[in-house]
Amino acid sequence: MTVRTIGIIGGGQLARMMHAASIPLGVRIALLAEGPDVSAAQVVADTEVGDYTDPETVYSFAERCDVITFDHEHVPPPILRELQARGKQVHPTPDALLHAQDKVVMRERLTGLGMPCPIFAVVSDADELRAFGERTGWPVIAKTSRGGYDGKGVWKIDGPDDADEPFANLKLGVRILAEEFIDFSRELSVLVARRPSGEERVYPVSETVQTDGICTHTFTPASGLSAEQRDAIEAMALRIAAELGVTGILAVELMQRADGSVVVNELAMRPHNTGHWSIDGAHTSQFENHLRAVADLPLGPTEVRQPQAAMVNVLGGARDDLLEAQAEVLVTEPGARVQLYGKSVVPGRKVGHVTVVGDDADDVRNRAQAAADHLMGVQR
Repeated sequence: MTVRTIGIIGGGQLARMMHAASIPLGVRIALLAEGPDVSAAQVVADTEVGDYTDPETVYSFAERCDVITFDHEHVPPPILRELQARGKQVHPTPDALLHAQDKVVMRERLTGLGMPCPIFAVVSDADELRAFGERTGWPVIAKTSRGGYDGKGVWKIDGPDDADEPFANLKLGVRILAEEFIDFSRELSVLVARRPSGEERVYPVSETVQTDGICTHTFTPASGLSAEQRDAIEAMALRIAAELGVTGILAVELMQRADGSVVVNELAMRPHNTGHWSIDGAHTSQFENHLRAVADLPLGPTEVRQPQAAMVNVLGGARDDLLEAQAEVLVTEPGARVQLYGKSVVPGRKVGHVTVVGDDADDVRNRAQAAADHLMGVQR
């Protein structure tokens, strides 16, 4: 079946950038957005405002779409399974997406596949969390099984006195996952694009920097990896995508220890912040390849255009007028590529990103940081 209309549930910046990627493909985007002024709703003509947790709203929206995909992972699984039962294509499928929606399901499945993961346990109360900490050593990490993102729903528990914190205001049906604390030296990310037919492509491994749980920088390709390490990481990501039956983009976030070994931290099944560099730094962006994948079109090459790419997120800061700041950046850093998300400036909120590509790693990092700092009003 020729896919002519792709329905995206969720109206954030990922959907906005998917829409931009759809234009040269000639694919129509329909959007189910949380509100009329959210990031993607500002640019997608065919926008419906509605509640993605309401079954009838989703079913009605899907009727005019050939395939459904996502800006986020929060659509309830029963709704997606019913869409499938009605004959609608959903990519990624509900069975695959569950591994990005529920961290317990993800940990159990990946461990069963022999993937490197932290020691973990599901804990029902503070006493069980304390017992886990006594077994593995303090500190430990506690996470909500569902709903966490950008550092929300994650706690570093330094000792038994803090074990009550994750259970305060816990929502019905949400479990607490306890994990050993990994003393990592850095974080890495690798993205895979995969079609329903099984064709797959892997992007170069990126080094990522997290600040207060939010991705603030990516550097691609990650420095200091041997060919063997790089190949092993890429092979692991490809195997995870195949074993889980992922369609679209899969992001595998990793923690790397000082000895070079890695453990899987998180999975995402949609375009991902750690792949934003690919818009300007890869031959085919993650957004275009996600759309190609869900439409079952041949995938595009994922190699870098230039040897180095640095991406810095623009977080809400001292400057309210981002368009004015952008005009200045285009003069001071003409090689910087700025993406603004159409969001109001709130301290710490992702409102855009900057990418710089080139031959020298230090140069592209410094120029990307300078441009992002200018947009955030950081004095240098």
